[in-house]
Amino acid sequence: MRIGIDVMGGDLAPDPILEGALAATAQLEVDDVVVLYGDEQIIREGIENTTLGPAKVEVVGTTETISMDESPVDAVRSKQNSSLVVMCKDGSQKAENPLDAVISAGNTGAFVAGSQMYLRRLSGVHRPGIAAAVPTFAGTVAFIDVGANIEPKPIHLAQYGVMGKIYAKQILGIDNPRVALMNVGGEEQKGTSNLKLVRDMLRAAPDINFVGYIEGRTLFDGGADVVITDGIVGNVSIKLAEGLATGLLTKIARDVAEADPKLAEAFKPIMKKFYADYDYHEYGGAPLLGVNGISMICHGSSEARTIANAITRAKQFSTAGVNKHIIEQLATISEEVSVA
Repeated sequence: MRIGIDVMGGDLAPDPILEGALAATAQLEVDDVVVLYGDEQIIREGIENTTLGPAKVEVVGTTETISMDESPVDAVRSKQNSSLVVMCKDGSQKAENPLDAVISAGNTGAFVAGSQMYLRRLSGVHRPGIAAAVPTFAGTVAFIDVGANIEPKPIHLAQYGVMGKIYAKQILGIDNPRVALMNVGGEEQKGTSNLKLVRDMLRAAPDINFVGYIEGRTLFDGGADVVITDGIVGNVSIKLAEGLATGLLTKIARDVAEADPKLAEAFKPIMKKFYADYDYHEYGGAPLLGVNGISMICHGSSEARTIANAITRAKQFSTAGVNKHIIEQLATISEEVSVA
């Protein structure tokens, strides 16, 4: 498997991105290849100072970088020799020796645009969506979309239900995932006409365990395994949850320490486990489901272990044949969902 890494993408790049990519070679096989895109001098110096595993490493030097605050489409079009764009081009099936997976912690909008522009879409997919694995009190939930499609049509959301179900089953290991549609309430009469149309599409789709609407306050209570929403609601929701969790944990730890230092010391192992259970770094990246390849979008503040875990997840994605399952299932429901 050939796995491309955008070494220059991310708030903390390039050092932790390069460190994580090189560390992952120890977990890969001899026929795997990690292809590093970015400043050639920085990359080669990093390789010289690292003990590599069995996987091969290739370097593709680039001269441009897309920053986190640039206009996504404009940056992809104008910075053709950026690490992100060159990597996405090499992920195209038209490339001479195409990558099997592309991974970046850089500008999410630019990565989504580059992935769609060069990897293209899978057969039958109308619009790709980002599926984030969100840890909850009742297990992991596949949340789609979390930022790729801010104005989805009903057909897009219905297809997210199908793709999210396959992701939850093949990657998260949930046998018969319960699929729910995010709404302002669980009652049948709630929501827009478009949401009601998506609801009816999913009910009519074969092999989808659709359980109806779900509202924000029950998202973490185990009511569904896959939650469908538009990119704005999805992105705001996971960032709100991330910020709230971090703030609560910090305040709890501080208050315990102020109340009883001895209790705080005994409390540390519990806090460490809690952090580990809800640590997004452990999930690596969120796949852009629906593109013709594997595009793993990592958090902007990715650390070395985030990138290493994203590479592991990309391997799992490939082995499980997620894209093959998506094409097959979308073909079986094309008539039911194409009416939108």
